[in-house]
Amino acid sequence: MNAFRLWMAVPVLAFSIACQGAPELKEPPARKARLQLVTNKILSPVAFGVPGDGSGRLFICQKEGKVWMVQNGQLAAQPFLDVSGEMVRINPGYDERGLLGIAFHPRFKQNKKFYVYYSVPSATPGSNHKSRIAEFTVSAGNPNMADPASKRVVMEIEEPESNHNGGNLVFGPDGYLYISVGDGGGGGDKHGKTGNGQNLNTPLGKILRIDVNGDPYKIPKDNPFAGRTDVRPEIWAYGLRNPWRISFDRATKQLFAGDVGQNKYEEVDIIKKGGNYGWRIMEGYHDYNVPDGADKSKLILPIAEYSHDVGISVTGGYVYRGKAIPALKGSYVFGDYNGKSWVLVQNGSKWERANLELDGRPETGLQILSWGEDEAGELYMLCSSSTSDGFKGYVYKLVGF
Repeated sequence: MNAFRLWMAVPVLAFSIACQGAPELKEPPARKARLQLVTNKILSPVAFGVPGDGSGRLFICQKEGKVWMVQNGQLAAQPFLDVSGEMVRINPGYDERGLLGIAFHPRFKQNKKFYVYYSVPSATPGSNHKSRIAEFTVSAGNPNMADPASKRVVMEIEEPESNHNGGNLVFGPDGYLYISVGDGGGGGDKHGKTGNGQNLNTPLGKILRIDVNGDPYKIPKDNPFAGRTDVRPEIWAYGLRNPWRISFDRATKQLFAGDVGQNKYEEVDIIKKGGNYGWRIMEGYHDYNVPDGADKSKLILPIAEYSHDVGISVTGGYVYRGKAIPALKGSYVFGDYNGKSWVLVQNGSKWERANLELDGRPETGLQILSWGEDEAGELYMLCSSSTSDGFKGYVYKLVGF
């Protein structure tokens, strides 16, 4: 999870976006919003989910293994779910493993099922841990508590290193579960001859797409590699390094991803069926490790990139479809672990970047960990900050002035 690659932010120097076949674009005017504190009681808030049942409840994953619920502005006294006892031991200073994702079944109102992505020990030689996707059901006696005994393991992925876990779970408009998975960690995707990102026999470095209504799951018939025996049929797209936060635009149904870069560039992609996003052949728009005879013409380039003169690790967000901030409508809101935030505004076939100025943000040591979207399309920023009182986590709602 390279959103946690550096513990402290670096100075912001400059920012540029490259567009395929075009010179650097002049920045549009900055957008503005205000941050309204939801809670500062959750350490390391890294994922956000809503059940879609009209209850208005917000569910927030704490990296250390607990899912917390906020209802009517109040944080519940007890966690909704606690999987910390199953997880690998998390380094208190820095760790990319943990409880990283949550998604509620499209028919949650009827079946009460939801899914989480977290890191568990592995007994396989050469593996650092396993990424587990598990299904749980809400307790029959308490709608604000999960039933731990209902756990059903849907999928486990062996992870050779501790970092680059991806970890996002998102149900698409088609009702299938999309899973973002990093390249297995280390640096430079030094896994095999081509790296995991380009290897179609591993789920690592991919966006996966599965039907959870199976045992343990089913492969959708229209997956790009369904029916092939030489390719993992769960793969929806590949060539990714560490897709840290994916989301669907609820209007256009496009799938966006913030893919964390290696040494020089961060990128934002629109994910398409069967697409190859280039890693480790390319980093952003630039050659990285190009094998002899490689055909780069079929690689899908980012819609935007920025250099490490500006950021250190992209935190993918959402296209804003809410009503509270009209100036953001249709813009892709995202940020960086160093605390910077921006929007991408579509201009024809290109996407232009503008600063997103957030009033009320912590002044020191801000690290943007994730973003969230509620049932009304309003957005939330999940972050942490180093303060005089120590390290703290925050969840904010973006509101208008």
